[in-house]
Amino acid sequence: MSSMEQYEMAGIMSVEERAKFITRTYLHLAGAVGAFVALEALLLSIPGIENLAQLMCSSKSAWLIVLGAFMFVSWIAEKWAFSATSLVTQYLGLALYVVAEAVIFVPLLFVAKTFHPGVIPQAATATVALFCFLTVAVMVTRFDFSFLRTGLVFAGLAALGFIIASIVFGFTLGPIFTYLMIAFACLYILYDTSNVLLHCNTDQHVGAALALFASVALLFWYILQLYLDREG
Repeated sequence: MSSMEQYEMAGIMSVEERAKFITRTYLHLAGAVGAFVALEALLLSIPGIENLAQLMCSSKSAWLIVLGAFMFVSWIAEKWAFSATSLVTQYLGLALYVVAEAVIFVPLLFVAKTFHPGVIPQAATATVALFCFLTVAVMVTRFDFSFLRTGLVFAGLAALGFIIASIVFGFTLGPIFTYLMIAFACLYILYDTSNVLLHCNTDQHVGAALALFASVALLFWYILQLYLDREG
């Protein structure tokens, strides 16, 4: 086999490996979303779950503790999901993150289910539609959004600062912040999708699925919040 034929064969194998990686990533994302939905249905059906929802939001300090715990657990989950030494650890990281998201969503989904049940499927549909549109845009154009990384990090820190300040000082962030966070989540989806398409190692499908799931969950949170605000 000539060197040119070997190079072409390597290119074909690389394309096939990338395609398999992308397929595995999105299958794991679908599994994570399915597990999240099942966990939420289970949590919201538990008798007395309203007490947990009220406890989580009962005071500034309580919600700050919840937020801090979620950030800590998320950091551990992401570290595990991108583990280079153990596939079991990667799956534990993804599972841990899904559980953490399910728990932190309880108050918001409890309020939506109790007072405006119709907004949950509407928000979910809007989230899926927007995610699919952004995914197709990246897959078709193959545009590299990795340049967004630094801006997203600083924007995320700024958003977190505003959220903590609103909890501590008791002011409302308002609809403009919600729209900005929806845009922020969309940019993260573009960034994560281009990483899946162009940059991630082909053995990082669990970590890539976690990154996408985190972005989708963020998008769903703020789209649901927007629908609830509109309902008054």
